[in-house]
Amino acid sequence: MIIQAARSHIAACLLSLFSLLAMDAAAQAPASQSATSWPPDASQYRLHLIGHGHIDAPWLWPWPEAMSVALSTFRSALDHMKENPDLKFTASSAQFYQWVAQADPRMMEEIRGRVQEGRWRVVGGWWNEPDVNIPNGESLARQGLYGQRLFQQLLGRTAKVGFNPDSFGHPGTLPQILKLQGMHAYVFMRPNPKEKNLASSLFWWESPDGTRMITYRIPFRYNDEGSVLNKLHRVVSELHEPTKDLMAFYGVGDHGGGPTEQNIQSILDVQKQPGAPTVLFSTPEEYFDEVTKLANLPVVTDDLQHHSVGCYTAVSDIKKNNRTAEAALATGEKMAALGAAVAGFVYPQADFTSAWEKVLSMQFHDSMAGTALPSHYVVAKGVYGYAQEVADQAIYRAVEKIAWQIPTPDPVSEYLVVFNPHAWDARLNVEYELDWSFSSTSGKVTAQSNSVLEDERGNKVAHQWTQASTVIHDRKTLVFQASVPAFGYRQFRLRRVENMLAPLPALRATDKELENEHLRVTLSEDGTVSLLDKDTGMQVFRGSTGGARAAVLDDPSDTWSHDVRAYTRELGAFGNARFRQLESGPLRATIRVRTSYGSSSLQTDWVLYAGSRTLEARVTLDWHEHLKILKFSFPVDVQNPQPTYEIADGYKLRRAEGDEDPGQRWIDVSGRRAGGEYGLAVINDAKYGYSVQDNDMRISIVRSPVFAQYQRVLRPDGEYLWQDQGTQTFRVLLVPHPGSWQDAGIVRMAEEFTAPLPVLYQGIHSGNRPQSASFLSVDVPNVVVSVLKKAEEGGDLIIRCYETAGRPAKATLDLGLVNKRWTGTFRPLEIKTLRVPLVGGGIREVNLLEK
Repeated sequence: MIIQAARSHIAACLLSLFSLLAMDAAAQAPASQSATSWPPDASQYRLHLIGHGHIDAPWLWPWPEAMSVALSTFRSALDHMKENPDLKFTASSAQFYQWVAQADPRMMEEIRGRVQEGRWRVVGGWWNEPDVNIPNGESLARQGLYGQRLFQQLLGRTAKVGFNPDSFGHPGTLPQILKLQGMHAYVFMRPNPKEKNLASSLFWWESPDGTRMITYRIPFRYNDEGSVLNKLHRVVSELHEPTKDLMAFYGVGDHGGGPTEQNIQSILDVQKQPGAPTVLFSTPEEYFDEVTKLANLPVVTDDLQHHSVGCYTAVSDIKKNNRTAEAALATGEKMAALGAAVAGFVYPQADFTSAWEKVLSMQFHDSMAGTALPSHYVVAKGVYGYAQEVADQAIYRAVEKIAWQIPTPDPVSEYLVVFNPHAWDARLNVEYELDWSFSSTSGKVTAQSNSVLEDERGNKVAHQWTQASTVIHDRKTLVFQASVPAFGYRQFRLRRVENMLAPLPALRATDKELENEHLRVTLSEDGTVSLLDKDTGMQVFRGSTGGARAAVLDDPSDTWSHDVRAYTRELGAFGNARFRQLESGPLRATIRVRTSYGSSSLQTDWVLYAGSRTLEARVTLDWHEHLKILKFSFPVDVQNPQPTYEIADGYKLRRAEGDEDPGQRWIDVSGRRAGGEYGLAVINDAKYGYSVQDNDMRISIVRSPVFAQYQRVLRPDGEYLWQDQGTQTFRVLLVPHPGSWQDAGIVRMAEEFTAPLPVLYQGIHSGNRPQSASFLSVDVPNVVVSVLKKAEEGGDLIIRCYETAGRPAKATLDLGLVNKRWTGTFRPLEIKTLRVPLVGGGIREVNLLEK
């Protein structure tokens, strides 16, 4: 089977390789004698030629090499500027400028001088040129916050043009984010015209909130190593645009380089040719200043997809670490800001800045997309470990300052303080390991036995005990659901009692069935799931196949999946299921299912809580396949299915045609049932690739190409490093819902499912703080507070929130932590950032740069 797959892979790669070579040959062919004859209308064109040197940091080389390349590229551009007074140069990525400033301050002063005279233009405004599909909306906000701040510090100005020519797709919410970072235009190259048909290379791109940004797709390539003559002929001959004012890029790139002498001389030659277009040494900013006034440009309201769809899934480790770090840093900032405002905690501003900058570095497009060298992903683990440590230190040092002020008077009780990082009252699932002995020696510790858990009013809280992560005697895991006030805390008291009767279970569990008041889960012999919504009487999944089928599909493509729109050829599925009931108590029940395929195994723990309308899967995958992709299938039983994907600070409706699409934490398929609208949302903590074919909603779990394989033939007897071999873990939450996903509160559920939950054990001490409190709340369900942090400058707080449901909203924020209140209106999917003085002064709205 492996040899056959390799042969298929070779055949596919040969076809792609020949196609690529043909395209490159056409693009790079030297201009013939006839090429000096320009088309009759060529002189009507006005071409802005952009000197540039694209730098991948990292890609097929480590970041220290990219640092050296950035310095040499910038040095070369400066030297050419001395020799050619008309030459202009454009460069993005604040990280590169930081490298230059640290390594060669005199060069940075030289660059600053060229910026002041207008010959060196900074673009992008971001820390680097990241993948724009995988990072969440807050990461894209931080790209601009830290990037523009550094540009202002080093160069005395910020970027006005967004710039991601090599990124592999762009979410439709991006114009709003860029505009809020002080930019008025955007430049990209991928997807190319064969991948995304656009009416024009120059167009208005409109976000769902209504923000418009003039946008340009680079024709042909962002690099040109030699004469630009052939490219200019293609521009005036092949492009049919509503304007004859266009941009073309030149300069050696990928491994840096920038404009060459041959580039520059060929441009000077064209300027002298009769009948030639007007060609200018220019910058994107100058170009957009000229064309923004043009009327009748087309308007695009879509995402800019698809290019390299395999990048949504390649290298699972960095994908999960990215989502975990984003959530951890957001929670860390919230808890640190809370602790600083109410308990005197010293906010670790420098630590957060350092952690965010490192995370942003890992979001560079070849890094986050999974297309870099294997050694890079070893480095990435350490970087994400650092970010996690910064977040954890901030979270627990801050909440300890608060918890230490809450009295814990009973010396024979145990106390836990649970903090809610969300701006709404939440019922949160808590698991906490601690020492607890039982009089029984049976080892079965799923009942309450000799323990009572109470809130501050003495109300009994349902809980159960289960096995801890260690086998040391008396170490147990306490499981309970904590009702915690909005952005606040609640203290719980655990005490011993004699002859405690276990409550009657609200759950029914066997080796193959789970049932609570709302859902009935039945596991089939192949390991798939049937799910009955008892409230509506509806089976969630269509037909006899069942849900959560682990389908294995053929994937002979390279690391990027060039020229692939969808993965369609199924090879089989995980099966040979074995079942085991792990726990059954008053609060939750769990069944473990083990299945296998080829050399790989899958362990899924299905977890159902009492009173819950959600079903959780805790998955451990041990993957050892090559040239295959694993997808979890959920065939939702609705008519006229409509898929909805979460994207950066918003959502996107897409067609159910099987295309591989990027998404953030959740995907939903809703449609019509006999009782009205119905749907299923699937939330996860690690994955970004999805597809929907008719009713079949699928999550891409893992794919296994060779590392950094770019349109290259694999030998059947070759030794290669394959991606994602071995064990990985992740979680999935199934949310069946009558009505719309908006009314079901899916965005809030995703926040609760993926954000860290600070739980702090407390010893005995005095204090004068109440045992529960709320410090921040929002009064409407479709506005989420995503950020609470200290301002980068000054002592104010920064609050960021956005509308989530695509509906206008009027929201009131009650800021108990500073005794203030703010009311404002939101456009659908609008982002708002508020600057809040700790004392005195009013709350004012600012942009993403906190200005």
